Amino acid sequence: MPRSTTHAASPRVPAKDLPLVEDIRLLGRILGDVIREHEGAATFELIERIRQLSVAYRRHADRRAQQSLQTLLQGLSDAQAVSVIRAFTYFSHLANLAEDRHHIRRREVHERAGHVQPGSLAHTWRRLQRRGIGHEQVRQTLQSAHVSPVLTAHPTEVQRKSIRDAEAAVADLLRERDAIRAQAAAAGSRGHDRVLHRALHANEAALRARITQLWHTRLLRFSRLTVADEIGNALAYFERTFIPELPRLYADLEHTLGAPVPPFLRLGQWTGGDRDGNPNVNADTLHLALQRQADLILRHYLREVHLLGAELSLSAMLLPPPPALQALAAASPDRNAHREDEPYRRALIGIYARLAATLQQLTGGEAARHAVAPQDPYPSADAFVADLRVLDEALVQQGCAALAEPRLRPLLRAAQAFGFHLATLDLRQSSDQHEHAVAELLAAAGVHGSYPALAEADKRRVLLQALADPRPLRIPERAYSPTTERELAVFAAARQARRHYGGAAIRHAIISHTEAVSDLLEVLVLQKETGLLHGAWGHDARAELIVVPLFETIEDLQRAATIMAEYYAIPGVAALVAHGGALEYGEQDIMLGYSDSNKDGGIFTSNWSLYQAEVALAALFDRLATELPRPVRMRLFHGRGGTVGRGGGPSYEAILAQPAGTVRGQLRLTEQGEVIASKYGHPDIGRRNLETLVAATLEATLLPPRQAVPKRFVQAAEALSRASMAAYRALVYETPGFADYFFSATPIREIAELNIGSRPASRTGSQRIEDLRAIPWSFSWGQCRLTLPGWYGLGSGVQALCDQMGHDTALALLREMHARWPFFATLLSNVDMVLAKSDLALGALYAQLVDNRALRRRVMGAIEAEWHRTHEALAAITGHAQRLANNPALARSIEHRFPYIDPLHHLQVELIRRYRAGNHEEKVKRGIHLSINGIAAGLRNTG
Repeated sequence: MPRSTTHAASPRVPAKDLPLVEDIRLLGRILGDVIREHEGAATFELIERIRQLSVAYRRHADRRAQQSLQTLLQGLSDAQAVSVIRAFTYFSHLANLAEDRHHIRRREVHERAGHVQPGSLAHTWRRLQRRGIGHEQVRQTLQSAHVSPVLTAHPTEVQRKSIRDAEAAVADLLRERDAIRAQAAAAGSRGHDRVLHRALHANEAALRARITQLWHTRLLRFSRLTVADEIGNALAYFERTFIPELPRLYADLEHTLGAPVPPFLRLGQWTGGDRDGNPNVNADTLHLALQRQADLILRHYLREVHLLGAELSLSAMLLPPPPALQALAAASPDRNAHREDEPYRRALIGIYARLAATLQQLTGGEAARHAVAPQDPYPSADAFVADLRVLDEALVQQGCAALAEPRLRPLLRAAQAFGFHLATLDLRQSSDQHEHAVAELLAAAGVHGSYPALAEADKRRVLLQALADPRPLRIPERAYSPTTERELAVFAAARQARRHYGGAAIRHAIISHTEAVSDLLEVLVLQKETGLLHGAWGHDARAELIVVPLFETIEDLQRAATIMAEYYAIPGVAALVAHGGALEYGEQDIMLGYSDSNKDGGIFTSNWSLYQAEVALAALFDRLATELPRPVRMRLFHGRGGTVGRGGGPSYEAILAQPAGTVRGQLRLTEQGEVIASKYGHPDIGRRNLETLVAATLEATLLPPRQAVPKRFVQAAEALSRASMAAYRALVYETPGFADYFFSATPIREIAELNIGSRPASRTGSQRIEDLRAIPWSFSWGQCRLTLPGWYGLGSGVQALCDQMGHDTALALLREMHARWPFFATLLSNVDMVLAKSDLALGALYAQLVDNRALRRRVMGAIEAEWHRTHEALAAITGHAQRLANNPALARSIEHRFPYIDPLHHLQVELIRRYRAGNHEEKVKRGIHLSINGIAAGLRNTG
């Protein structure tokens, strides 16, 4: 495999990046050795020849090398193609690990030098101080803040857990190698002594073992993921990153602010509760997800309490215990004479026994050890936290606070943040499924026989009557359809889970495809039918679950504020929401869908519609705050995906680009697929990403823009949106045969066959673009390197504005918008990044898979023309003809990656051609799926 990835003497590699080059070379060399040893010299030389030709073409524009490469790849046997694809795919995975390590390395260098980077809390503190905002104001903000990254199951998650585990071991070894280097540097002239040499040799041997393991570990799954598999995959991130790192982040905040910080940063989960389009998610998976979450966090608590028992050996004979500690120790069932004078140990054995009993009660599991029998389970996580506080306060009173810092306080912070449920599990279902269940309940009860056919006003009237009637609609012993039974069972399971694991275990019922007020009322009816709605409607009614509309299409986003205004105008709704919890205010989450809005209207119109919806919703809830007897706090939930076309991109810039007044300390956002792996697969990077969410939320809340967005900016954005959406829809929805082109010129059919998720790629099984899920839509365009959802239409929008206003006038306005408006600047930055990852030549290669030449020329011609328009528009507005001019590190990364991704594209097209021509040999199919994995890894994004 690669003997090198760049030349050490190359002036394009800054000295600060040489450690990255060294790591990539090392990993590439070891991989090459493994391939030579296990596959033979001939295979290694073939791969090396392909690498050389690809580098020659990509870096030196050698056309002869390109032709030789294409001829060589097309002549490979099926078995040779698979070997080549595996080699370049594994190299992409290893390069990712080296880049991640270098990112951590550079961050540490900056921090040691006292340099702060945007997205770090240190940077945020400086910005706040410059504006005269002190720690007390920050503490007040955090008292009512709610920040929550929500992990979701991903239909294009291409990594197996076995691969991720092996790669985590490689990442740890790269970190160890840095420590050895640092030790050698500190030793100076003695840095080459035998001890350090042996350490480096042992480290390389361990890397060789792990890379050998990777080479012989399947990249692909034999069977489709089950929901249980997806639950396990998600929990791996909690175990490796969130559980250890979240308490450390809280500790940093408390150290800076000089006071305890409430658990405002909470984790969310969809796996096991997201039923939208996934018939495999039901009441059983809901139960399984929460059971496994509770088991994981309770066993963590048990381990930490056991270890605390070894550490807190303080004797009452030497240090008299405070009364509260003495009482806690006395309440312990531990009567061992050896610990009679050790109140902390006795108390901890009692805590352990209670936790062990809690584990049995909640999950049926057994603790690893028992000094005394499990007994007296905790009624809630708050009671566990209270016992830990007794220990902490006693150590402080005894002058032993230093003993609390290493383990007790991280455990205390973890218990506050994770409770016994670990993460809040959301329910999500499509509005049509709710409607079906409610309609059947109404018909069976004799209330109305054709509810779905009613006008919206009549639907509301019928639903409000059902809510006001204390009698249930459901008839005991009556058999309902499987759909209705499934929906009722899920809500009933949610009620049981809240009783079992605590109210924080499930808090939200998200309604996909919210189009009307009746969609929200239907969920309230389902809560009433399953014991989740209490009290009398219009008086003291209280819903246990927050009803969360999800506005997804352009039309729905444009109507979002109107729908919510009509909802709150219904007598009884405001009181219901205001009394929905134990807080002094009501909570109203509103989810905004980035994926379907982009597929519906293109990148610019999607972002602009989201922006406008947020502004309108913020204005509505500001008005409601003056009208309602008890305030209701709006919390936007951003359904962002991995790619820019689905709302992806840097989180820090995205949060700061939100309209003024729409954050206010309240933020939820989804984390999906490969993004979860890249952001939270490594503990240190995971903590940095959590820190970025907190930093951006504080800045967006406490540093609002000094001036409102100028009206001319808004008018220009509206004009850009109209023109860009018209161009996008003209291609995607109005070009005859476009769906045929898409299904032929991208690997969407092959992606649908991959065992990479528990839900289908299409909601209906049809090949209509409207029915296709947004994730495989974006994934497919990324695979063929046209990345169309992330840029198409912007160039036409800019051209139309120039035609309307005059070129110079429009360009001056757009440059001013780019300089002064974070929303516009962030959008252009994301488009810039997507274009940098696109490649028209490779897109044309995939277009050859389209048999209809006229259709191929028509669609590819339109795409190429719009690509050039968008490229020229970005250059004119930003002043940079080259993409990623403001992000040289990413530009270099992409430049060095492309030669190793190119062969994967060529082989993917060749194997797809063979497969569609009737060659269904196992190696052909496996090669296609492996290439999908490798390209996704190389580009560092899927859907």
